[in-house]
Parts: sequence; structure tokens; C-alpha cells
Amino acid sequence: MSEDSQEQMSFWDHLEALRWVLLRVVIVLVLFAIIAFACMPWIFDRIITAPAKADFFLYEQLCSLNRSFSFLPDMCGQRFSIELINIELTAQFFRHLSTAGWLALVFICPYILFEVWRFISPALYDNEKRNVRWAFLLGSVMFFLGCMVGYLFIFPMTLRFLATYSLSELIHNQVSLDSYLSNFLTLILAMGLVFEMPLLSWLLSQIGILKKSFFKKYRRHAIVILLIAAAIITPTGDPFTLLLVFLPLYGLYELSVLFVKSA
Repeated sequence: MSEDSQEQMSFWDHLEALRWVLLRVVIVLVLFAIIAFACMPWIFDRIITAPAKADFFLYEQLCSLNRSFSFLPDMCGQRFSIELINIELTAQFFRHLSTAGWLALVFICPYILFEVWRFISPALYDNEKRNVRWAFLLGSVMFFLGCMVGYLFIFPMTLRFLATYSLSELIHNQVSLDSYLSNFLTLILAMGLVFEMPLLSWLLSQIGILKKSFFKKYRRHAIVILLIAAAIITPTGDPFTLLLVFLPLYGLYELSVLFVKSA
């Protein structure tokens, strides 16, 4: 067999392996989506719409802290509750399907990274395998940590501010199901991606684009940018909420420095 034929066979072998990787990922995604679809009434009532209720744990904790620290936002003075409305006949069913798919995709992220790792690992050297293995593990942990921060802090504070904001007493807020779920998924997934900053910094460092000197040189600029980003994410106006978002972002910036080469 000629060298060209061997190379062609090797190429098709890689395509076949990639096909099986994609097939396994799709099968696992469908299975998790079916489970999420079956459990969606419980997930929706207990998890997704929990920040729309006054007894959400963050509001209760801030209410307790507000008695000792007056500068914290007041979570005790009013009974907060949001009733979601639906104005399209098919919206609830299609939102049921799409939300189940999104949740399944989020939960199988570690498995997707594992399949990617298993696909590329034969082409790596031993030292590269160790580095990439830890990178994938860190990426999974940081993604879920970011989603948790988004769900427990960022989305509830943003929701509470926007739902109680009033331009005029004549205007009454009615939150639609699509609007609520769009903001819910966007903020939580955005925070999950933001928490990948250390992994992205490590990857850029490995290919020689980022150095530690970059972070040290532009630290002041980064602080200003992160403050602006925190203000955009949570436009509540109070310093406590601003710091609640800014501190994790700045912590990610400093954590990224540890993963970047000096030279």
C-alpha cells in the first residue's frame, strides 16, 4: 500500500472516530434531555422560578443581614413575587422542550470535554496530556461554578431590580414566560463562560499570545473595565450588588495570572 493510501486511510479513520464521538454526544444529550423534560415541572417550580419568589434563600439571607448592616439593599420591606404570564398558545410546550435541551447541554458539558479529550489525546505527548487533562478538568469546574454564581447571585439581584423598577405608577410590570427564561438562561450561561477566563488565559499563554507582564501592565485598566461590566450586568445602583458581581470577576482576573507564563 502506498504512502498516500496510508495517509488517506488514516484521515478517514479519524473521520470515523469523530463520527462516533459526535454520535455518543448526541445520544447522551438526548437521554439527558428526556430526563430533564420528564422532570421539568419540578425543576421549573423548585429551581428555575425560585428567584421569582420572596422566600428565595438569597433574599432571606440579605434580609437577615440588613438588620445588622443598614447599607445592604433592603430585602425585607416588601413582599417580592413575580407571576409569569404566557401570551402564545404554543409557548409553554416549546419552552418546555428548549429548556430541557439547554439544561441537558449544560449538565453534559464534562462528558463533552471528556470525549474531546479522548479524541485528541492520542496525538499528544505525555507532558501535553497531563496539561490538557488538568485544563479540561479546570474548565468543567469553573463553568459550573460560574453557572452557580449566576443562578445564586447575579440573576436574582438583576431580576429583583428590573421587576421592581418603575418608570411611572401607571405602568404595571407583567413578566412573560419567554422574557423570564431568556434572561435566566442568558445570564447563567454568560457567567459560566466568564468563569472560563483562567482556562482561556492558559490556552493563550501556551501559544505565546499572553504573558504575565500583560496582566500587570493593564491591571488598572482591567479594574475599570470590570467595574463597568459589573455595573452593566447588575444595574441596581447600590454598591453592595456592584461589589457582589465585581469581586468574582476581579478574582478571575487575578486567578488567570497564575496560569500564564512569565516569559
